[in-house]
Amino acid sequence: MGAYLLLCADGTLYAGATKDISRRVEEHNAGPTGAKYTRMRRPVTLAYFEEAGNWSEACKREHAIKLLSRKKKLELIGNGAK
Repeated sequence: MGAYLLLCADGTLYAGATKDISRRVEEHNAGPTGAKYTRMRRPVTLAYFEEAGNWSEACKREHAIKLLSRKKKLELIGNGAK
């Protein structure tokens, strides 16, 4: 469970939260259950994942990541591990 950043095929970044990161990345890349944003920007790759203790923390971290500038998101990717 945690928050994540995806790198889309067009170079944009997408932030989300999930309970199962492997399943969620698969959903973004195939089928209608991926986010509308990523459907037109496939394939997507996992660029960053951050564990969270519970769903509430994961959602709060997703929101905080979404508020970051692109530069800060790229720094987060560079400093973090998948």
